[in-house]
Amino acid sequence: MNCLMSSPAKHTVAVIGGGPAGLFAAERLCAAGLEVHLYEAKGSPGRKFLIAGKGGLNLTHSEPRPQFDGRYRERQDVVARWLDGFDAEALRHWAQGLGVDTYVGSSGRVFPVDRKAAPLLRGWVRRLKEQGVRFHVQHRWSGWNEDGTLRFETGNGTVDVHSDATVLALGGGSWPQLGSDGRWTEILSGRGVDITPLQPANCGFDVAWSEHFRQRHAGSPLKPVIAHWIDLQGHAQHLQGECVASEYGLEGSLIYALAADLRETLHRNGSAQLQLDLVPGRELDRLRADLGRPRKGRSFGEHLRRAAGLDAPKAALLFEVLGKDAGSDLDAVAHTLKRLPLTLKRPRPMAEAISTAGGVRIEAMNEGLMLDAVPGVFCAGEMLDWEGNPPIN
Repeated sequence: MNCLMSSPAKHTVAVIGGGPAGLFAAERLCAAGLEVHLYEAKGSPGRKFLIAGKGGLNLTHSEPRPQFDGRYRERQDVVARWLDGFDAEALRHWAQGLGVDTYVGSSGRVFPVDRKAAPLLRGWVRRLKEQGVRFHVQHRWSGWNEDGTLRFETGNGTVDVHSDATVLALGGGSWPQLGSDGRWTEILSGRGVDITPLQPANCGFDVAWSEHFRQRHAGSPLKPVIAHWIDLQGHAQHLQGECVASEYGLEGSLIYALAADLRETLHRNGSAQLQLDLVPGRELDRLRADLGRPRKGRSFGEHLRRAAGLDAPKAALLFEVLGKDAGSDLDAVAHTLKRLPLTLKRPRPMAEAISTAGGVRIEAMNEGLMLDAVPGVFCAGEMLDWEGNPPIN
């Protein structure tokens, strides 16, 4: 059905933002028989979506709903209601409708079979255009005029647009070069909308590496490791996965899964402690015995490799904490390998983060996600104040 031909009395809706949330909103509104105009600040929609495709395009996860819902932390009850209407299985069925088959990987993540974003995005935009959605690119929204019309900045000057309703799908504040720069927070705050400040989510953290470690091991994977940390309720937690020792500190899927707890701990205390078990599956007593074997003239680094299975980056981490004379106290070495302490200084800048936390508070909207302070304006996607812990199993 073409939404421009469905009704003689067309109500128009402006969808602002060409990411997945905006495209989905346009799709549903068009199917309801409304005239839909989608406005995108950049030259084409879905630019951040395409970047996500470089990592294989993890669309969703196959884990059971109660566990999946719980990843949304304090917002899980609200998000669960949304998922009741469109869950992971529905998403896979939707992708299949675009000619994109999906599969469940060994981790439980769901990917397109070709692990690419571009074919899905092309098919999606093509179908929306065929259904009658009108795309307006290089239109950057800058707020409302006094008469309530929408104001857009374009290469040809300012354009004013009337719509019967508006859906804002403006993203968060990460990867601003792709369009989601967070400027909308000032516009909505000025209209009385309650907004939680944007913060980096799914991000890396700074660690004060020595220059020696940074030069030799930046970019090295650390796998497998078990992270131990204290959550916001003061409970000891642990999680196994993989991370990367970057030039500035730590990043990777394991770190992203802990990011919310670590970030909030940093805000409370000024620093956060993380301990890494570098030898999962090897108990402390066995490790002591393994390290106590005769070295037979081998360097201590080679002894660590043979006796404890440590690769060069993990051995370098040990020396980073205990110093160059680490081999003089094997008991300290064993304890440190099981609980290597690292102090996190700060999260990486929001512009580098995969996504952002914060945004329009759920309490600032009704159940239909319409802003209480600006009737007729709805919000969707990452600009809402929710945050999820990504599964890493």
